[in-house]
Amino acid sequence: MENTHSPIEQLRAMVRELWEELSPAERAVCHYLISTSPEQILFASAQELGNATGTSNATVVRTMQRLGFGGLPGLKRALAAEFTSAVAPDVRLKQRISHVGQDLPGIWERVFDEARERIEHCSRLLDEEAFRKAVELLVNAPGVFVYGAGASEPAAHHLALKLNRRGHRARAVSATGFALADDLLWLAHGEVLVIFQPARKLKEITVLIDRAQAVGAGIVLISDELGGSFADRVDAVLAAPHTPTGITAETLTGIIVADALLLALDSLDEPRSVEHSHQLNALREQLLGPRFR
Repeated sequence: MENTHSPIEQLRAMVRELWEELSPAERAVCHYLISTSPEQILFASAQELGNATGTSNATVVRTMQRLGFGGLPGLKRALAAEFTSAVAPDVRLKQRISHVGQDLPGIWERVFDEARERIEHCSRLLDEEAFRKAVELLVNAPGVFVYGAGASEPAAHHLALKLNRRGHRARAVSATGFALADDLLWLAHGEVLVIFQPARKLKEITVLIDRAQAVGAGIVLISDELGGSFADRVDAVLAAPHTPTGITAETLTGIIVADALLLALDSLDEPRSVEHSHQLNALREQLLGPRFR
């Protein structure tokens, strides 16, 4: 889909192009989407849009797929890119609070609704070949350099910790600017660089990729942008859609992608994972006593 027009203009163009092919229920969804404000779409769940259009959340999701957004989170991310660049963070926060109101059970449901939408969208974006390539790189690597800055830092530390517990030497790095140079010195040939790409553009990502290519390290990018500017410079890109609203943590899908990689490594190298799990528990018992188990 071309990016020369705003997301709403793209949406309207796709609706016009596909109108004759859409079912009555899908047309109802489209009519609502092109007549309401971007902010209303951004903060609405699939269930709410289904209620507003007299359809269902499944119809909403199917309509988004027909329109080329992959699902409701895809449209929300497109809208959010323009919305967040034009609206200050404190104003966005006030709008988010205003939209959810003070209905505590409703707030609980809204967070879980967005989490489900993001996770389901992430699952649909699976590139089997990229996933296979990422796992193959990791299982044979003498070391793994995991990078995540800002909101992406927890996912990087999660993956590095779990890799080490499985017998794969890994280190998590979150430095930015001048301090990152010290860590980059130790990225070596044959190792794997795993980058959790944050929502904002960082010069550090370019420098990391340049360094990995210079020393002959593999590169796995876990990113919101499958077709982004780095896609042709890395070995594998795995989708981890960011939050379009700020209601759920940016790192949610990144951690889930990390868990998928870890389980795949367990399946390919079970003896190593089991042996290191045994050693880890033995060391814990020495530190905490037999009652730990």
